[in-house]
Amino acid sequence: MSENLTPENDPAARVTPASRQGKTSTRFIEHFVAPLEETPLAAVDKVDEEAAPLSLWADAWRNLRKQPLFIISALLIILVVVVAVVPQWFASVDPTSCTLDDSAEGARAGHPLGFTLQGCDVYARVIYGTRASLMVGIFTTLGVLVIGGIMGALAGYYGGWLDTILARLGDIFFALPLILGAIVINQLPAFRDNRSVWTVVVALVAFGWPQIARITRGAVLENRNADFVTASKALGLTPFRALVKHVIPNSLAPIIVVASISLGTFIVAEATLSFLGLGLPQSVMSWGNDIAAAQPQVRNNPGVLLWPAVALSITVLSFIMLGDALRDALDPKARKR
Repeated sequence: MSENLTPENDPAARVTPASRQGKTSTRFIEHFVAPLEETPLAAVDKVDEEAAPLSLWADAWRNLRKQPLFIISALLIILVVVVAVVPQWFASVDPTSCTLDDSAEGARAGHPLGFTLQGCDVYARVIYGTRASLMVGIFTTLGVLVIGGIMGALAGYYGGWLDTILARLGDIFFALPLILGAIVINQLPAFRDNRSVWTVVVALVAFGWPQIARITRGAVLENRNADFVTASKALGLTPFRALVKHVIPNSLAPIIVVASISLGTFIVAEATLSFLGLGLPQSVMSWGNDIAAAQPQVRNNPGVLLWPAVALSITVLSFIMLGDALRDALDPKARKR
């Protein structure tokens, strides 16, 4: 049973002599409350209730701007793209003007990296070779995104026999190594006699799409039964339009991450094919061709091989770093704590 509190037994009150005369006076214990401006949690807990909620991409951009990894990789990629688009801004020497009088000469004024065995300026060839290598990487990535994205989206969304056929087809191509498959295709008469940037792109796309298809299929499977997809169908949207308007846009995050990393892989694949003499023709300046042509000078003049290899490594590393930064920003479960 609870005890009835009276002014006599209530510790929070005191009975004054006036209460004995029929008048009760109560005095409560005072509690200290810190002023609001002195509490540091006021600023931490402050929430702007009028601000609109951030979307996935807006939240990712806010996180990316704070990552040094993203800033460094983005600046390097922008530099590489500018060099590929306007190489004459960075090299005033014609890379095709080669004289045997300068054969294997060292660095001098106007030629900071020396000359090749044929007397070509190494610095100019590294600058002008950026375009072909980057074109192969970009167009190959676009090709595998289109083919692998379409096949993966259809397989994951519709399922059934279509998923079985496309999945088995992807497994067949996925079992073949990328470089080996590209070598076989480039040995076909139609490719061997007409080697160019586009033949290399086609050869790499033919064996590079299964990875994107698998990633797309998994992302679509995760989103196809989401509430917003069910709601769109209930509002009269056809399954195909629901796939295009809702499922695919919400499945792009992992696809973009894999594509950015794969771009660097395709640049390395082009350099490997050109090094083996099965990629770009010798008339096209690329880092792979320059590395292959520098083999006889490795002992006497290693810089001829070193500089195109350094340019290749920095470019590939930039895209890999960008992929890591995008993964941390777009996938909340993978963010570093």
